[in-house]
Amino acid sequence: MTTVSSDPVAPTRRLPRIGVRPTRKATAIAFFAWVFAVYDYILFGTLLPEISDRFGWSEERAALVSTLISAGTAIVVLGVGPLVDRLGRRKGMILTVSGTALASAASAGTVNAGYLVGARSLGGIGLSEQSVNTTYLNEIYAVTEDEAIKKRRGFVYSLVQAGWPTGTLVAAAFVAVFLPLVGWRGCFLLATFPAVVIALLRRGLPETPQFELEQRLRRLRREGKPDEARRVAAEYGVDEGSSAPLLEIFRGRARRNTLVLSFAWLANWFGIQTFSVLGTTVLTKAKGVSFANSLVLFIVINAVAFAGYLFHGWAGDRFGRRNVIGCGWILSGVLFALMLTVAHGTVAVVVLYSLGMFFLVGPYAAMLFYMGECYDTRCRATGTSFINAFSQPGAIAAGAIATAMLASGAHWDRTALLVGAVGTFLSGFVMFAARRVDTVEA
Repeated sequence: MTTVSSDPVAPTRRLPRIGVRPTRKATAIAFFAWVFAVYDYILFGTLLPEISDRFGWSEERAALVSTLISAGTAIVVLGVGPLVDRLGRRKGMILTVSGTALASAASAGTVNAGYLVGARSLGGIGLSEQSVNTTYLNEIYAVTEDEAIKKRRGFVYSLVQAGWPTGTLVAAAFVAVFLPLVGWRGCFLLATFPAVVIALLRRGLPETPQFELEQRLRRLRREGKPDEARRVAAEYGVDEGSSAPLLEIFRGRARRNTLVLSFAWLANWFGIQTFSVLGTTVLTKAKGVSFANSLVLFIVINAVAFAGYLFHGWAGDRFGRRNVIGCGWILSGVLFALMLTVAHGTVAVVVLYSLGMFFLVGPYAAMLFYMGECYDTRCRATGTSFINAFSQPGAIAAGAIATAMLASGAHWDRTALLVGAVGTFLSGFVMFAARRVDTVEA
């Protein structure tokens, strides 16, 4: 990884600049790629009640399938990062959105639970879109000529991250419209086309200058020209990546935030898995809403969640990202608990569920930028990727606990309360153990 050098000699050259138009094009494509990666990821959870009915699965068996898929997804996610570091940011972005298309197409051919676990595990390639977007856009924004974006990098990236509720909303709307026409298999198959289009659009994006410089340094070292590699690195004010970034995130001031944020992500994904991925199941099984009505309600709920991204991106700039994230997740846990225990009737359920999602997913607009602020240049990408990887262990643990509770006779309302609402509430308190970050490294 190319990092800022501690050499006292000032650099004599600078990286090429990225123009306004390619910067904005990259931002827009990153947003739509994340939308359809989330769309594919959420589509399974949205259609799970229909798939369960088709194969005659019990509630606990369906929960077990979901848990196994999370385990497979985690394995795939962990493998994508090193591959992208080797191939490059642009090729990595093409890979992830292509993985989205592949997962959707494979899911359409489901014949049993084992096949579905394998097909949906491929969705981990698409879920890696988030970390690839973060890496690519951070590097592009660092060298862009677009001053408007450069001054508001955090808020602009919150718009890209808002692809999560947008993708969830699109998945619910897509199912509501096409499920009666083409069935659940057709819904998966139709989902492949937008991802293919985005993969083709990404072929026209530029590689980041930072990665191109790193490629040049690697090539010189392979050719047996270490002195020339050091000279080029010094000209640009970078070192040759001799440090071990995985160790750096567990040293000094970085160690505390690495541990705290990893646990916060793990705990918060108890809520994500319960209320976002399996949202239609919660509405149908815990609140007695029909599947058709749950799709309509889920669209409304995620429209509100989109506003949560914009709010938390704005609030994080003004009140501190750590505080905004922690308070948001605590409020979310309380609201979901009220929805599951005291809400009766459609209006009360929708209002409390919507507000719960507003404060559950919205803080991620501030979270990803905050994660980048917690590390210096030489270990930033490693730190953010490591923390991001804890989403799937959280999903696996949540699924395993939910499966055990359902198998022991617990109802979905109690299961969602103890797994989703309590996990979300706990993650908010954990955030306040993280170090406060007051400035962004240039």
